[in-house]
Formats: sequence, C-alpha cells, structure tokens
Amino acid sequence: MGIGIEVLDESPFIMHTVKKTPEGNVDVILVHYLAKRIGEIKPGSDIREWKWFDLKSLPENLGPNILPTLKHFGF
Repeated sequence: MGIGIEVLDESPFIMHTVKKTPEGNVDVILVHYLAKRIGEIKPGSDIREWKWFDLKSLPENLGPNILPTLKHFGF
C-alpha cells in the first residue's frame, strides 16, 4: 500500500487458526500490532480495490480477526 507505520504498542496480539485445504491443514498465524499510518496510501498495480474505514463506521463483513483485535487494543 506504500505507507509507513509507527508501531504504538510493541506487544502483538496473536491469533492462530487452521485452514483446511485439499492438500491438508495449514496453520495460519496472524500477528497484529497497534500502529499509526504515516503518509498517504499509494496502492501498487497489484491492488485491485481498497477502502479506509473509520472505526465508528466499519462494514459488517469484517474478517474474523478484526473485532477481537480491536477489542484487544481497547477499541
């Protein structure tokens, strides 16, 4: 996305899940940090679509990791 970040909390929130694939189970580990965006978004040619949402107006179809992560960081 072409942005820099400033990590505000160096203690990550880590989530683990298992994704089932035709080849077998795959462990997925997501590591979340609380960070501040620095600069403007400059999506590369590989980005088809993106949106930036205010925390007060998040869409309903969030990934399953988003709400637990926000709660962890006090939002």
